[in-house]
Amino acid sequence: PNAAAPGKGGRKRRKKKGRGEAPKGPGVAAAARPPSNPQEFSSNWKALQEQLKQKAKSSNESLSTCQTDTKKKQPVKAAKSPGVQAISGNGNVGKAKSTNKMDNGSAKHSPPLAKAKAKGAAASKILNANKSNGKVCKEKKKNVSVVKESSEIKHKKRKAEEHVEEQPTEADIWFDDVDPKDIEAAIGPEAAKIARRNLGLETGQSKESVEQVLVKENASDGLTRAVAMDCEMVGVGPKGEDSIVARVSIVNQFGKCIYDKYVKPTEKVTDYRTAVSGIRPQHLNTGEDFKTVQKEVADILKGRILVGHALRNDLKVLFLDHPQKKIRDTQRYKPFKERVQSSRPSLKLLCEALLNVQVQTSEHCSIQDAQAAMRLYTLEKKKWEAAVKNKANNK
Repeated sequence: PNAAAPGKGGRKRRKKKGRGEAPKGPGVAAAARPPSNPQEFSSNWKALQEQLKQKAKSSNESLSTCQTDTKKKQPVKAAKSPGVQAISGNGNVGKAKSTNKMDNGSAKHSPPLAKAKAKGAAASKILNANKSNGKVCKEKKKNVSVVKESSEIKHKKRKAEEHVEEQPTEADIWFDDVDPKDIEAAIGPEAAKIARRNLGLETGQSKESVEQVLVKENASDGLTRAVAMDCEMVGVGPKGEDSIVARVSIVNQFGKCIYDKYVKPTEKVTDYRTAVSGIRPQHLNTGEDFKTVQKEVADILKGRILVGHALRNDLKVLFLDHPQKKIRDTQRYKPFKERVQSSRPSLKLLCEALLNVQVQTSEHCSIQDAQAAMRLYTLEKKKWEAAVKNKANNK
């Protein structure tokens, strides 16, 4: 650009290079020229492929040398002892230099298997030590839990001993004719248990224990001023809805049975009600005549206090009547209704709440029901008779 070139327009004309001409300059290979005819195309392609193969080989050799260098830096551990051959990463086998020099000569001549065994033994020792440490830790934890449990047991025992010391004795419970429920509310459950024991109301679920509560031992078997009666009934009529008497049981004031008889049916029985009444056909087949039973029961009840539960039904099936002032019906006694909070409490409910005894758990027994009604009466006898006397005086 500094000087104007001679020629037309003052510009230098550059010669166009031909396609087949090779560029001038030192070090330029002939193969780098672009091909001019089809034959040169194939030869040029082959030269390019050979160059690529050479480059790939050189790169693979460089990678293999790097790997061998890293593996040479980290030789096999088993080749530490003299005479043991170490295998390198490229497959070459060579002798590894001994790194452990012992002052004792015998160690130099020890075979490599011995050292391997020694290492295995050391590893097993470490594992055993770890296992033993784990066992010790578990044993310590168990010991700690055992110590905690023993301390809790001691604490509970101490509390129980203190509670036993605070519990009342039979000498403290000296009053009579008091409902055990009231004693339990005022003093506590232990005092109520003592009161029930003094009254003969021991708790229990078996027949013997129930009988111990309802029947007074070593008592008279004869007639008393008050008697309790209960009847079992069966169904007659098209659907068995009507009832007739099938069994009559009477007990005295101590719970002793003084009368118990099955009654022959006066009509055809359509429902024996065995699940509730416990009556079966064979019982009635060997029963007493109704008129005989009716007269015998009337003679027993004459002039005596009649105790029972829902007595109106029992007297109805017997076609008997009794003076109202001589009837003590546990279903209609107002204090019992208030305690169990029911307008028509069942005999089972009253026994559970007041006597702590379960009756009528399966088939009913007229003897046991009469005993339960009598026991409820004797529990409130003084209050009940006083209330009846006051009512008569007020009239």
